[in-house]
Amino acid sequence: MNKLIKHAFKKLALALTVSTLALSAWAISIDEAKDQGLVGEMPNGYLGVVVASSEVTTLVETVNNKRKDIYLDLARKNKLTMGQVTKLAGEKSLAKTQSGHLIQNADGQWVKK
Repeated sequence: MNKLIKHAFKKLALALTVSTLALSAWAISIDEAKDQGLVGEMPNGYLGVVVASSEVTTLVETVNNKRKDIYLDLARKNKLTMGQVTKLAGEKSLAKTQSGHLIQNADGQWVKK
């Protein structure tokens, strides 16, 4: 991994932490949704709807809009493509997902980590 991508990866980790804090009002809802298997992390760095409802869809849209803003900012600042940033974000999110929570595999299926 070249130096620029390593630097971007560190910034991404920080940004994900900051975004979690920024979403503190949603934190319990995100955790509850993950605990109940309603949402899961996807390899593209975004949260996915596993069991649809208006509340879950709204939660996922809100989280993903905030993540997208962070990813765009990181891409611009580090002269990376959105694809590079979302790939790194996905790797980080999947790695940080708690055991028992859902992740989307390469076939698009939801599986427990």
